Amino acid sequence: MRAIATALTFLTVVAATAVPATASAVPARTGTPAAAGTPAAAESQPAAESQPAAEPQSALAAVGPQPGTFTGKGFDTCTAPSQAAMDAWLAASPYRAVGVYISGGSRTCSQPNLTATWVADQTRKGWRLIPIELGYQAPCGTRTPKMSADPATARGQGRTAADSAAGAAAALGIGAGSTLYNDIEQYPTTTACRAAVLSFLSGWVERLHARGYLAGMYSSGSSGIRDVCDAYHDTRYLRLDQIWIAWWNGVADTDAGTYCADDRYADQQRLHQYAGDVTETWGGVTMKIDRNYLDVRAGTPPASWSVTVDNATAGGFTAGAAWGTSAYSGQRHGTDYRFAAPVAASDVAWFRTTLPATGSYEVSVWYPADPGYNDRTPYLVATTTGNRSVAVDQRTGGGRWVSLGVFTLAAGTGDKVGVSRWSAGTGYVVADAVRITRV
Repeated sequence: MRAIATALTFLTVVAATAVPATASAVPARTGTPAAAGTPAAAESQPAAESQPAAEPQSALAAVGPQPGTFTGKGFDTCTAPSQAAMDAWLAASPYRAVGVYISGGSRTCSQPNLTATWVADQTRKGWRLIPIELGYQAPCGTRTPKMSADPATARGQGRTAADSAAGAAAALGIGAGSTLYNDIEQYPTTTACRAAVLSFLSGWVERLHARGYLAGMYSSGSSGIRDVCDAYHDTRYLRLDQIWIAWWNGVADTDAGTYCADDRYADQQRLHQYAGDVTETWGGVTMKIDRNYLDVRAGTPPASWSVTVDNATAGGFTAGAAWGTSAYSGQRHGTDYRFAAPVAASDVAWFRTTLPATGSYEVSVWYPADPGYNDRTPYLVATTTGNRSVAVDQRTGGGRWVSLGVFTLAAGTGDKVGVSRWSAGTGYVVADAVRITRV
C-alpha cells in the first residue's frame, strides 16, 4: 500500500483533458507485491493491554459512517491529498472513495492535510473514506513493529491497536458505525504466525465492536486474506466484518480467486486492491495511487455485553464434594479456586449465568497454571446443539483470560460452561472463572 513507501504522492498541473496513465503489469495471484521505496518505519507501539485515554469526538464530523454502503471505485495514497486535488478528482475521475492512514506506528508519510475539517469537507462533497491503521505486523514478516508470536499477547496488542485507531477516528470526526481497517502487510505464513495474526485480529474485532466500530483488515491475498478466510468457521477466532484483498490482477471486482472462497465475506463485505503504483491524471492533477474496488455496506456492531462468573459468585457455581478449594496460586481469579483429581467419570463443575439473547458468544476461561495441574483439562461449553468439549493445558498460560472460542449459546439462565474431571491427562483439573462475551 501507499504507506509503505516514502511520500509517493505528487501533484502536477497538466493538460485539461483527464486521461489515466497506463498501469504497469502486475503478475496475477502474487498477493501484495513487495513494497516499493523505503520500508515501513519501526515506530514504537503501546505495550499490550495498555489502555490509552479516550480521545474526545471532534466537533466536526463525517457525513455518516465511513465508508458506509458503497459499491464502486476508490483509491489510496500515502498522504491525504490537498483539497484542490480532491476537488479536481471528484469532478473528473471515476473514483468516489479514498483510503486514508489515520493511525499506526508503521506509517511513513506525514499527514498535513488530514484534519477533522478535511474529513468533514470530503464526506460533505460526496467522498467515502476508508480509514486505515498501519501498526503491528506479523511476527514472521520483515516489517516492524511486530506483534508478539504469543497468541494471548498478540490478542492484547490487537485491542490496543483498536483503541488507538478508534481514538484517532473519533478525533477526526469519523464516528461509530464506520469500518476501521487494520493493514497487515504480506508475510510468509506459518502455523505459528497464522495463530498470532488471527489472535491479534480477534482482539481488534473485540475492542472495535465494544467502541461501536466495525472491524476490517487489509492484507495480501496470499497471506493475511487466505489465513482469515481459511479460519472463517474456526471458533477460536472472532470474525472480521470486512476484508480488503490485495491482489493486483487488474480486475475491478471483489473476487479473491483462490485466496478466499466466494461464500466467505460474501454479503457486501469486500474491497479489492486490484492495481498498485499507478500514475493517473484527472482534472489536471496527477497522483500516484493504488486502485481499489469496493462492495461494502453499513452495519451495526453487536451490542456490547459481557459477564464474568467466578467460582465464588453467589448462585453461579456448583461442584460435587470431590472438588476442593485452594488459594495456593497467586495467578488465581478472586480469592480462591476449585480443584479435583481426574477420574474416569464426568463430575462436572458448572458455571451458571443468564444470557440476554441466543447468539454468538466468545467463551474465555481463567485458571492458575502450575506444573502439577492437568495438561488436558476438559472444558464443556453448553451450546444450542449440545455440549462442546475443549481441552486446555493448565500447566501453562495461566493468570489471564484464555479464549476457548466462539459458540452459539441459548438465551436464559442455565449452566453455560463446565470443567470435567474426565481427563486423559494427569494432574489436578482446576475451575476458577469464566467470561462470556457477545460478539
